Amino acid sequence: MRRIGIPVLLAPALLLGCAARTEQPVVTQGTLAELHDMQPDVQEVEVEQGLEQAMEHYRRFLEETPETRMTPDAMRRLADLQIEKQFGVREGDLKPREMAAPESAQVSAPLLPIDAVDEMGPWESDQDFEARTTAASSLFGWLGDLPAGPLSEQEDPSGPLEAIALYDRLLTEYPNYEHRDQVLYQKARAYDELGRTEEAIATMESLIDANPHSAHFDEVQFRRGEYFFTRRKYLDAEDAYESIIRMGEHSSYYELALYKLGWTFYKQELYEEALHRYIALLDYKVSIGYDFDQAQSEDDERRVADTFRVVSLSFSNLGGPESVPRYFATFGNRSYEERVYSNLGAHYLDKLRYDDAAKTYRAFVELYPFHRAAPHFSMRIVETFTAGEFPKLVLEAKREFATDYGLQAEYWRRFTPEDRPEVLDHLKANLKDLATHYHADYQSLEDTEDNDADKHASYREALRWYGDYLQSFPADDDSPSINYRLADLLLEHEDFGEAARQYERTAYDYEPHDQAAAAGYAAVFAHRERLRVAGEELQAVAKSETVASSLRFADAFPEHEHAAAVLGAAADDLYEMQDYEAGVESAQRVIDDYPDAEPEIQRSAWIVVAHGSFELADYARAELAYGRVLMSTPEEDDESRAGFIDNLAASIYKQGELANESQDYRAAADHFLRIRSAAPTSAIRATAEYDAGAALIRLEDWAAAAEVLEAFRSTFPDHELQLEATRQIAYAYRENGELTRAAEEYERIASESEDPAMRSEALLVAGDLYEQSDAQERALDAYVRYVDEFPEPIETAVETRLKIAEIYKDWRDVEMYHQELREIVRIDADAGPQRTARTRTVAARSALVLAEQVYNEFVAVKLLQPFEVSLQEKQQRMDLTIETMGSLVDYEIGEVTAAATFYMAETYFDFSRSLAESERPTDLEPAELAEYELVLEEEAFPFEEKAIDVHEKNLELLQAGVFNSWTEKSLGKLAELVPGRYAKTEVSADLFAIDRYVYLYPACRIDPSIPGIADASARVLPAEPTPSRSDDTSEGALDDESPR
Repeated sequence: MRRIGIPVLLAPALLLGCAARTEQPVVTQGTLAELHDMQPDVQEVEVEQGLEQAMEHYRRFLEETPETRMTPDAMRRLADLQIEKQFGVREGDLKPREMAAPESAQVSAPLLPIDAVDEMGPWESDQDFEARTTAASSLFGWLGDLPAGPLSEQEDPSGPLEAIALYDRLLTEYPNYEHRDQVLYQKARAYDELGRTEEAIATMESLIDANPHSAHFDEVQFRRGEYFFTRRKYLDAEDAYESIIRMGEHSSYYELALYKLGWTFYKQELYEEALHRYIALLDYKVSIGYDFDQAQSEDDERRVADTFRVVSLSFSNLGGPESVPRYFATFGNRSYEERVYSNLGAHYLDKLRYDDAAKTYRAFVELYPFHRAAPHFSMRIVETFTAGEFPKLVLEAKREFATDYGLQAEYWRRFTPEDRPEVLDHLKANLKDLATHYHADYQSLEDTEDNDADKHASYREALRWYGDYLQSFPADDDSPSINYRLADLLLEHEDFGEAARQYERTAYDYEPHDQAAAAGYAAVFAHRERLRVAGEELQAVAKSETVASSLRFADAFPEHEHAAAVLGAAADDLYEMQDYEAGVESAQRVIDDYPDAEPEIQRSAWIVVAHGSFELADYARAELAYGRVLMSTPEEDDESRAGFIDNLAASIYKQGELANESQDYRAAADHFLRIRSAAPTSAIRATAEYDAGAALIRLEDWAAAAEVLEAFRSTFPDHELQLEATRQIAYAYRENGELTRAAEEYERIASESEDPAMRSEALLVAGDLYEQSDAQERALDAYVRYVDEFPEPIETAVETRLKIAEIYKDWRDVEMYHQELREIVRIDADAGPQRTARTRTVAARSALVLAEQVYNEFVAVKLLQPFEVSLQEKQQRMDLTIETMGSLVDYEIGEVTAAATFYMAETYFDFSRSLAESERPTDLEPAELAEYELVLEEEAFPFEEKAIDVHEKNLELLQAGVFNSWTEKSLGKLAELVPGRYAKTEVSADLFAIDRYVYLYPACRIDPSIPGIADASARVLPAEPTPSRSDDTSEGALDDESPR
């Protein structure tokens, strides 16, 4: 499109002006409003007709001049002139303006006396303060203070609208324009001047999104923050202020952003987050060299004062005084904390919140007790409560001051009294006031339950301040009398331990004086009183201190009228403290040095000598002393005499124990038995007589021991050692060869003991002893009683049943014998995890005996006519015998396996012989009989062969190391059956070894042509012959425990 031409000379001049402006350094600290404050560029073209003519020239340039690189600059300048024409140019200094503060605002609340604070007048209220400090400043009036909406009717909006259109055109046609951020900046201003605030904000959003490094970035973000803040859009305000803080300290808006970000969090009641920003602002001040103690510019001082005040508000909202140390402990301590506490305290004082003010001052003192300003804070506590007219709190504050700054306090390790005279003067006055007040208060209160707590508190305070005074001024002339008053106070309050120590200090730590002896005795008295009321946990300490004070008194004042009583009581205490040597020594000193003392004092001393000598193992001396005690003890004093009689018996008993230890058992027994006459009513007589019997047992004087123990058992039938005495008696009889009497005693143990293990053992021993004494019936009773009462442990029960079975066997009671054997087999079979190798062995042997009975019953059956009937019974019994013998192999006991093998072989052999020797039919012709004989011989032969095979199996056990009577019997039978192979003195080494085998029925067939035999053989023999040895085997035929 062709542009309309304008004067050629004017366009270059205008554009040169624009170019000149673009070459100037970028201003990084300006504001939108400050565009009104910019001075005209000296290189700008001067137009005589002013702003209108300049704007006209720019328009003609844009319309008539071809597009060049100067075109966008001309467009921007024309738009800028439109804004300046409409709204003019404002003056400014290119810096953020400070917020005004009222004249009455304190800068940093220095520590002042309370009356000085009162004279300062009222502070700015919290509401006024918040309104002032959170409102947008006059610098930002273009955005926050002007109402949104169109211009007034007298104002023409065409100029700003044209400017906005030009800015939009420029941004559209030149998206990469280097001054794009300035265009957006001016466009935002235009919108705002038109009252179109939302569009202004949107434009600023575009500026920061597209130009994050713009020189206007911090200003625009701050204005966004102000915009959002005033509209309570605090989260958006946070983002805006935070973006400035992230730019760092070089931004001129850095301080303001920190401050306003703090208020943003504060308004959301995020007081800790707010504090972070206020503290960061103060940290920044410190980092740039700001000195809170020096005069600064008015603006800086106002800013700092406002910051400290809002910090106080934040801490107040966070919980008050307790929140301050917690905050700094969590987020790091600061050098200016003193001012934080001071301002917070002043804040509370302004609101007449005296307690919170005092807590604030106290928090600083507690956190920084050795700070130079700490005593002043403590003084402020006293002054605060004084101003609030709280006398009790004033008193408490004085007490705290005296505690924290007493001369023995840690504070004086860092300062000397000479350097802090004002603190020392206050300390002296406080100590006197406190001691006087609390002592008088204590004395004025009556001893009633209602007053108890108050009276005790007053006592503790008076005691403390008297003590502090003495400690602070030990060389004072009045110290002895004050010390005595202190001891009296302690005694009045029944604090006997401390009273005793203070009396001792009065009696022994000063130069001699008239009250020394009285103070020494008073100390002993106080110790005794303390000992009387002390709890168990304090008894030992109290008694030790009482004894020390008593001995000290007796040594220092031996002529005192109460010296003997004090020394005697000390002897008693030493014994109770188990310091027996010192106790005996002190008691003997009473006996020797004070013979005219009261009889009760003398008797008490003898008691200590007796008890102490006993504890020192000087039992002969103890026996003598107990005798003297009993001599001075009235007969009617039964309770006391009984105890001393027991002690006398114990001293004799201990002599017996010593004889035992030296193995002089005869002397020991004599000492023990001596108690019968010396102390017949003693409680330990029974034990002594039992121990006499035990000593005689050690001497192996069995008869005497049994006699003494029998007497013990008769004299003390309910004694706990009855059962043990019976055991000892049984042992003595056993060792003396009186087995039946010993067994009777063991049966008695089994009846009387409640211990199952002891009862079971006693029954077994009794049974064995009865057997040894040929009292088999009584032995059987004991064994039967055992198995009935103690079926477990299984192994012991099986062994005992075996003994029972043997007794029945000896009595030839076969039925009972076999019954016990069957019970043994059953118990072993049901034993489960309790089954042992021994139970298995006993059960296997028992089962073998029972199996032999089955075998004998099989052998007893003869093959008679009618042949079918006898053959069937014989076959059934053979089956049962083979099965029974075969089951014995499962026990895996070598000798039993060999026996079972032997009996199975004999079973086959007996069946073979029975066939051969069976009764012949009587109705056969000779030819038939001959044929019958031949068939029987043929049918009997395979059973004989099977017998040989099985016997040979037994010989195979020899290869496994099993040799016993059963293998020997098999060898003998083989020598009879196969003499050509086995009629030798040694068994061939060629016999092959086996470790597994089973037993089968004979592998042969009976000729069915013989009547009766064919039917029977069908039930007895398999269908096909198997003449060779079977390869089928079963595990466990051999046993490692088999006898060799």
